[in-house]
Amino acid sequence: MGLTGQSTGLAIMRRIAIAQVKVQSSGDIIVALAGNPNTGKSTVFNSLTGLKQHTGNWPGKTVTNACGRYGYDGKNFILVDLPGTYSLMANSPEEEVARDFICFGNPHVTVVVVDATCMERNLNLVFQIIEMTPKVVVCVNLMDEAHRKGIQVDTKRLSDILGVPVVGISALKRQGLDLLKQSVWEVACGGLSVNPIKIEYDEAIEDAVGIVEPQISRLIDNLSCSISSRWLALRLLEGDQAIVEAFKRYLGIDIFGWVELKERLQKARDMLVERGITIDQLGDRLVSSLFRNAEEISRQVVHHKKGATNSIDSKIDDLLTSRAWGIPAMLALLGLMFWITIQGANYPSHILSKAFFYLEEELAELFMASGMPQWLYGILIDGVYRTLSWVVSVMLPPMAIFFPLFTLLEDLGYLPRVAFNLDNFFKRACAHGKQALTMCMGFGCNAAGVVSCRIIDSPRERLIAIITNNYVPCNGRFPTLIALATIFMAVGTGWFQTVVATFAVMAMITLAVVVTLLTSKILSRTVLKGLPSSFVLELPPYRKPQVCKILIRSLMDRTLSVLARAVTVAAPAGLVIWVMANVNVAGNSLLNHFAGFLDPFARMLGLDGYILMAFILGLPANEIVIPIVLMSYVSAGTLMDLDSLEALHQILVQHGWTWLTALCTMLFSLNHFPCGTTLLTICKETGSWKWTLISFMVPTITGIVLCFVVAQTARLLGLV
Repeated sequence: MGLTGQSTGLAIMRRIAIAQVKVQSSGDIIVALAGNPNTGKSTVFNSLTGLKQHTGNWPGKTVTNACGRYGYDGKNFILVDLPGTYSLMANSPEEEVARDFICFGNPHVTVVVVDATCMERNLNLVFQIIEMTPKVVVCVNLMDEAHRKGIQVDTKRLSDILGVPVVGISALKRQGLDLLKQSVWEVACGGLSVNPIKIEYDEAIEDAVGIVEPQISRLIDNLSCSISSRWLALRLLEGDQAIVEAFKRYLGIDIFGWVELKERLQKARDMLVERGITIDQLGDRLVSSLFRNAEEISRQVVHHKKGATNSIDSKIDDLLTSRAWGIPAMLALLGLMFWITIQGANYPSHILSKAFFYLEEELAELFMASGMPQWLYGILIDGVYRTLSWVVSVMLPPMAIFFPLFTLLEDLGYLPRVAFNLDNFFKRACAHGKQALTMCMGFGCNAAGVVSCRIIDSPRERLIAIITNNYVPCNGRFPTLIALATIFMAVGTGWFQTVVATFAVMAMITLAVVVTLLTSKILSRTVLKGLPSSFVLELPPYRKPQVCKILIRSLMDRTLSVLARAVTVAAPAGLVIWVMANVNVAGNSLLNHFAGFLDPFARMLGLDGYILMAFILGLPANEIVIPIVLMSYVSAGTLMDLDSLEALHQILVQHGWTWLTALCTMLFSLNHFPCGTTLLTICKETGSWKWTLISFMVPTITGIVLCFVVAQTARLLGLV
């Protein structure tokens, strides 16, 4: 299919692996950071390195490797944050990247981060890594949360059982980090001896390993890698072709080129079949043994205080994830967010507009006093300045309110509950349940949503998620939806204006989800046929939000970054629009020529030529569509100061807008081609211009059809 999300991750892996050789020569110590999703691994990484990699309370945050440095005892440590994964059986790109780095990146130490509140589930990965390499430190994170829930983890007992250092920490509170650094250093330098536990399997499996392992040991002794011969024997017995390909890729060796090894492997498999174990059954038996050991050890090291339960979390989940109340609760929470955003954005928007209008008057006097030409005034003030004024005064307040609220839900751990509630709908659409998570990422940025599709293992389902991610409104489209819903959908409703506007925006969001599901099903029945694959979605515990970090992260990472991108694109767009409006050809401006050419087609969609032109010119960023529309109207002859949303309403109504125009503009904003950044991201993730073009065409055709049907139906019924 041309999809290269997996090869992209492996390419990063190869670049980092090559870098290891360089850094090791300078005496740096390489530390791999592994762990299940949602164990606080990224928080541990941030606490040690200070790189402030984005963390979130939901699975699947890390899909590529991140590197950082920290110092301890005069030594320099390079920390490599591997993708979060539940296993290293290489059933997904994330598992393959993590496994290959541990095998071929030659880290001095591998730190495995586990969740103190979910020890039994996390030990499965610990066992797999211990089988691969003895240089392991187990980092039991979230000890404070475990204490709050009445859970006690005996780290000393766990260390004695596993035969490797075990350190209990609370990364968020930076507790236990020094002891973790010390343990990593002692294992790396050999100052602390390790004697990892040996997982015992069925007698038949142990006999089969005994046949193959001696030959593998001789092979590994001649190689520059630290792979365990026992672990490799188990993988080859399972028929793991990925590890064979990895040997070719990283070491240039064909394992099966060793005739004696190939013969021994066949002998071991024949022996297993004779004793009633097929290759397909072997994997299940290995996993069952790991889980049995995890359950047994967990009983020995994890203790629950009497009367301490997790009843509060359970009661909340009974409501938020129930069949009857899950969806209504989700809509109510999102509706509350939009209501707060709409209600709270009016006042700061009005203040900013007044400030920009005052500054414009000062700039006008400055221009008049300096004797600058009128055309320069037009470009800088009527063109660039007025467009930027709109972007800042109208877009900044709702973003500054909405994004902290959205980040709050993420930090609380609610977003995985949204995915849980929508999982069944995606399965019915023959799509992957994880698409609900990537869709949630799209609310922040569609480009980020496309990248997050790497967490979907199936190439077919990953493509469906990529193609449909743009249906979800991103940061740049929310201000447009909120503004138009407020001044058109809720006009004349008096005190209920905010409530009506909230319902209008919620209706758009619901429609976006429905269109995503329908399109996913159509794609899965046509160009991307197939059945949905299953997956396990982990619901993280609810956690106390970090209010200060939420405000800083939402302001810096989302609000200001989106605003900066909008301003960067809006300034030249305002200049282009002003030039087009003031350069005449055949007695008419270029702006009018362009809009006039598009107008007949746009009218069929309930729009006009200027609106459709704005969507086309707004390809670099969705944030500037309405500013371009406004600038086009203003440059066409109407000049009005934007001191409120009501002023915007007057400008639009004077240029022929009705409720139908606003509705079709909102619909087309939801359903049209991705922005330039998202298109480039799609091309990079799929490695194909074909799928990029399809990702461009599918939502655009959806928007054209939807707007045409709505516009023509409204006119046929005489509603406008």
